Amino acid sequence: MKTLLPVLASMLVVCLAPMPYWYYELVRFAAMVAFGVMAYRYNKAENGNLMITFSALALLFQPFFKIALGRAIWNTVDIAVAILLIMIWMKERKKA
Repeated sequence: MKTLLPVLASMLVVCLAPMPYWYYELVRFAAMVAFGVMAYRYNKAENGNLMITFSALALLFQPFFKIALGRAIWNTVDIAVAILLIMIWMKERKKA
């Protein structure tokens, strides 16, 4: 879990560059799985706010029923989520 947050944040930032379609699909699938795991983890830790946040992100990034937001909005979402992941990673790193 220590490396999951910065790796996922990096993958989201790379989405800003023109990449092949399969990369975006890989990121969506990886993000869905990672956010699902994080939602479960925060649910067990009884942190309801982060559990709801990561559950919503898992639904947003899931690759099965795509949500068409347009490139500009997806880029904004990718950056916002990457910043959130880095902030949580830094906070958890300080605790340890």
